Amino acid sequence: MASSNDIKSSQETYTGFLSAAKWGTIAAVLVAALVVFLITR
Repeated sequence: MASSNDIKSSQETYTGFLSAAKWGTIAAVLVAALVVFLITR
């Protein structure tokens, strides 16, 4: 079984990954919206 420290470290890494994925998705959507806006203008 994994030690307590391994689980804590894994949870911190997973939380950081989810945060990066969330902000990356938001940034990609904003950039895509900007590109669509500029093309249709």
